[in-house]
Amino acid sequence: MKTEDRITGLFTDSIRVKELFVSQYGSMIREVSELIVSCFRNGNKLLLMGNGGSSSDASHIAGEFVGRFKNDRPPLPAIALNTDTVVLTCISNDFGYHQVFSRQVEALARAGDVVIAISTSGNSPNIIAAVESARKMGNTTIGLTGGSGGKLASLVDYVFIVPSTDTARIQEVHITLGHVICQVVEDAMFGEPS
Repeated sequence: MKTEDRITGLFTDSIRVKELFVSQYGSMIREVSELIVSCFRNGNKLLLMGNGGSSSDASHIAGEFVGRFKNDRPPLPAIALNTDTVVLTCISNDFGYHQVFSRQVEALARAGDVVIAISTSGNSPNIIAAVESARKMGNTTIGLTGGSGGKLASLVDYVFIVPSTDTARIQEVHITLGHVICQVVEDAMFGEPS
């Protein structure tokens, strides 16, 4: 296969997976966006977490809320739990990596906060432990995963399962979903950009 054909095929596959995803989850994306708007309006915050590429997605989405997405507007309270290396290494060393997010949820989350857990497999032990802690804290939980959804799918209040087992395709949909939610939340709270 020629390189150009391979490139076209990869883009085509990415588009196909995104089209399948939005056809299945369009109304849930609206519902979750409205939930996050309510969270912010009630003085609560958004906590996000992930490992590896999902860690980057969690940080990216938090940055869009705290900084801005499209509008110049007040910052919104979002924290990526994978960014503080001192906290991450302390918890990993003293308690084990499986508690690296759950300890932070227990320290930072308050009832009414929303927790977004990102795991392409849905089976990351530290993500599962954090969601279990978040539920005990009275948080609404949202899972972003792929394939079969893994253990995460049955633990969260809302689950977005990308219809693919290809990690790259799953991550591409996750960051697109994050951008869409940021846009919908920002528009609802501050008006559409001019």
